Amino acid sequence: MTPLLSVENLSIGFGSGEAVVKDVNFDVMPGETLALVGESGSGKTVTCRAVLRILPRAAQIRSGRITLNTEKGPLTLSEMSERKMRDVRGDQVSMIFQEPMRSLSPLHRIGNQVSEVLWLHRGASEKEAKRQVLQTFERVGFPDPERAYRSYPFEMSGGMRQRAMIAMAMVSKPDLLIADEPTTALDVTTQAQVLGLIKELQQETGMALILVTHDLGVVANMAEKVVVMHKGRVMEAGAAEPLLKSPAHPYTQQLFNAAPAIPAEATLAPPLPDDDLILEMNKVNKTFTMRSGSAWKPDVLVHACRGVDLKLPRGKTLAIVGESGSGKTTAARIALGAELPDEGSEVLFRATPGADPITVHKMDRATRTAFQRDAQMVFQDPYSSLSPRMRVQDAMTEPLEIHKIGTKSEQRDKAAQMLQRVGLNSDMLKRYPHAFSGGQRQRLSVARAMMLDPSLIVCDEPTSALDVSVQEQILTLLEELQEGLGLSYLFISHDLAVVARIADEVAVMRQGLIVEQAPPDTLFYNPQHPYTKALIAAQPEPDIERPINLKLVAQGAGSPEKWAEAFRFTDTMVPSLVELEPGHKVRCHV
Repeated sequence: MTPLLSVENLSIGFGSGEAVVKDVNFDVMPGETLALVGESGSGKTVTCRAVLRILPRAAQIRSGRITLNTEKGPLTLSEMSERKMRDVRGDQVSMIFQEPMRSLSPLHRIGNQVSEVLWLHRGASEKEAKRQVLQTFERVGFPDPERAYRSYPFEMSGGMRQRAMIAMAMVSKPDLLIADEPTTALDVTTQAQVLGLIKELQQETGMALILVTHDLGVVANMAEKVVVMHKGRVMEAGAAEPLLKSPAHPYTQQLFNAAPAIPAEATLAPPLPDDDLILEMNKVNKTFTMRSGSAWKPDVLVHACRGVDLKLPRGKTLAIVGESGSGKTTAARIALGAELPDEGSEVLFRATPGADPITVHKMDRATRTAFQRDAQMVFQDPYSSLSPRMRVQDAMTEPLEIHKIGTKSEQRDKAAQMLQRVGLNSDMLKRYPHAFSGGQRQRLSVARAMMLDPSLIVCDEPTSALDVSVQEQILTLLEELQEGLGLSYLFISHDLAVVARIADEVAVMRQGLIVEQAPPDTLFYNPQHPYTKALIAAQPEPDIERPINLKLVAQGAGSPEKWAEAFRFTDTMVPSLVELEPGHKVRCHV
């Protein structure tokens, strides 16, 4: 059988430097899923960008051949003119990019950007394109496809933007889909549904898939073939089942050992102390007004947070888990004073034990400046949180300059020290953010947050863009910093394996409400709420014989109005958060 795509002896370099991709070979058969696995910076993304010829200007294909075998005959993509490549991109070969904020135009509505593929390559009318786009939006998990169609990228959460990117790549039903970390910004339930959707599309259309990922659980659920890359070279390649069951190369074994997992046995932890709280959130509500898009329709009220009560003891980690759009990040922004809650809400912060609490949403300028030294945030999307016009050194030292801490040389020394603590070299200070891989940029964000020696760090999906080995380093770093400096973390995540490792308390959010709250051991081994059960079922495991149970995921991740009667809620009827056992709260009708 003829491969759909053949990559032969591919080598890619930047400028006059050493090749970053060296002699890479692989074939993708029609309808097959091939997973490209490896650490951040291993050459996976550059290899895939070479297929579509969208490499950076400084990069050049030094040797090799890339062939796409179509119904009309073979196309040598590595030698085609730019004009002919435009007909291939988005039509026969589509790509889902890792960083949606960088890939979507901030000036155009999401619906128009996705429809463009159908206008250009299918000659679809505006009405027909909109129908197909809304259909695709529904399939990738948008709760309100019409609203998503009218929205701009900045009006959406990171997970919602990633769903839009997935819809854009899949709407034209290409022969080959290249998915570069397509689910890193998605919560696990949506990830499971999107992976199921991609599989469905493959069965319907015979589409082939190149899946670039660092998540071995995703590989186990999706791939027929695996290519493991490290420093631009292929370390190991072959059929997925034998490779995942018994990896031969030491590097592949190292990746498996670093993969986080929910522990097999519970070790009950003592209840958290509440005599020294660094952060308290009491009855926090937040309502946004979304424009209707029509002069004849009223604006829509969106309840991002509804009666959120959280307590974070000093030196501990409180994790908030939930799907994209559940209100996790809004709660975190309110905790940092970046978003004002509705009237009647209360957010209290105590910088030191026994200190008088600061009311975060009622700070004057001097109090806010002091508070910003004590509380910092690591953002989900490192590309949008780092200025593309500032060198790393300037981005790192900027907080110290604002707060007038240290001399220029002391600031540089601290920046170099922080880079080394997060696993980067100090000689990277002179580079710009675009010169780093997605995972490296996230490490820069962590280092920048540490520059002011804060006592509270809000981590908004800090490991979602990282490969497993670097994720392991960052989690170890966060644990070491917490132990050595007594740091407190408000940790936002959709990765339950990460939460199981780092959290002392977990709050599960859905549609602005906390639906279940308990220490991780209780939550993961005795979950009561259907949504919590869906989150656990959706967690991909690097075991080819334990696929994701999509039916169980769909039950808990579906509409709250379809849950079992004890847990059901609507906009007008919401059950209370009830303590079923000491430290274990569930939102249910008693």
